[in-house]
Amino acid sequence: MIETNIQVLVIDDERPIRRFLRASLNGHGYVVHEAENGQQGLAEAAQTHPDIIILDLGLPDMDGIEVTRQLREWTKVPILILSVRNREDDKIAALDAGADDYLTKPFGVGELLARLRAALRRVSSAASDPIIQIQDLTVDFGHRMVTLRGTQIDLTPTEYDLLRLLAQNAGKVLTHRQILKEVWGAPYEYESHLLRVNISNLRHKIESDPTRPTYIQTEPGVGYRFHSAD
Repeated sequence: MIETNIQVLVIDDERPIRRFLRASLNGHGYVVHEAENGQQGLAEAAQTHPDIIILDLGLPDMDGIEVTRQLREWTKVPILILSVRNREDDKIAALDAGADDYLTKPFGVGELLARLRAALRRVSSAASDPIIQIQDLTVDFGHRMVTLRGTQIDLTPTEYDLLRLLAQNAGKVLTHRQILKEVWGAPYEYESHLLRVNISNLRHKIESDPTRPTYIQTEPGVGYRFHSAD
C-alpha cells in the first residue's frame, strides 16, 4: 500500500459504489469520507476540507451539476465526476459548471487512480511550478517560451495563450466553451471553428504527427485534454 494520507470525499447514493471506492482507495493509502446525497456532500466538504471530491451526478436530492456549482462558490478542490451518464451534453454541463474531469461508469480502478493523481498533481504544480515539461515539450511560463527537444518554437500570442491554458490544466478536460472564453473572451464562446483552426495550427508546430497528436488530445464533442504523464 502506498501511504498518501490524501483525503477523498465520495458523494454517491449507491452504497455498493461507495463501498467499492472505499476499499479500492484505502488500499492505495487514500483516506475516504462518504456522503449519500448532495446536501450531505456539501456539508461534509465544508467540514472535512478534502483534497479531492468524487461526485455522482444522479443524486436523490439534487443534481450533481448543482452540487458542483455550489462547491465552486467557495472552493477550488478538484472534482472528478463519476456517472453512468455518458451523453456529451452531460459531460459538457458538468465541466462547464466547474468539474475537473469526467469518468463514466463502469470504470477501471487503474484509470480512476490515474485521473486522481493527475488532478492532484495539477493543483500542486499550479501553485509552485513556472515550468512544465512533458516528454520533449517544455513550456516556460515566466519567459513565455516553448521549446521542443531543446529548440524554441515560434508561436503567435494566441497560440501561446492556448497552449499555456491547456498545459496549466494538463490532464483536465477543457470544454470548447471554456477555452474560447478564457483565450478569446466571452463574445467568442461559441466560435468553435476559430478554436479548431488554432488547435490545428498549434498541433502542426508541436506534434511529430498532427494527425495522431501526443500532447493535445481531443475529447470528441466535448473539448480538449493536454497530455498528462499518467
